[in-house]
Amino acid sequence: MVVCQYGSAVLFNIEDHEVESYLGTVRRHATGLLRETKKDDYAVKEKSQLIEDMQGGPDYIVLRALDTDSIRLIGSLLGQSIALDYFVSQVDDMVEEFADINRIMEKTGTFTMDRRKLLQLVGKANSSLADVILKVGLFERSEIAWREAKYAQIYEYLREEFEVTQRFGNLNFKLKFVEHNIHFLQEVLQNKRSNLLEWCIIFLLSIENVISVCEIIRESNQVPLP
Repeated sequence: MVVCQYGSAVLFNIEDHEVESYLGTVRRHATGLLRETKKDDYAVKEKSQLIEDMQGGPDYIVLRALDTDSIRLIGSLLGQSIALDYFVSQVDDMVEEFADINRIMEKTGTFTMDRRKLLQLVGKANSSLADVILKVGLFERSEIAWREAKYAQIYEYLREEFEVTQRFGNLNFKLKFVEHNIHFLQEVLQNKRSNLLEWCIIFLLSIENVISVCEIIRESNQVPLP
């Protein structure tokens, strides 16, 4: 079993009825568990008669020799792939939320989101991108892949197989859409706030003028003492 610090767990040669037991062990030592989990299956085969070091196929990879470093490397890439799925789903939720806001604005010409909710979305968008880059280490090359050519071949093949670069590109594009909407809505909220302040100033000036007029009238109506 390979357990990644960002939350992914990869199980090798584990029977289906044993999976929950292993995951239970991980949960006992984990914090911040997610309500929704994502999983995927990928076959790793060993064939000593293979001429090349590895051979790929749809949803499987065949290695001439399966060792600990191969398992660690494959487990790490599988963990990154499933973690990327999670972050993509999070960003998809944000995109859908902004799409709903835009549809409402199209119909009504206004929106009702408060500043606190908008700031929460800003934090969620920023943390999603930071977590993908820093915690998941999506663009950090594996030390195992640096060490030997056969591991580098596995590394490059699986990144291509899992479409890591393309999926991150799609994620980044969606985050730019979210960022654009955030900036737009922030400007709208700022304009609303500015308009409110302007009306408050106008109201206060009006009160001051009324008080001044009242004082002038009161003074003009005063009868001088003989």
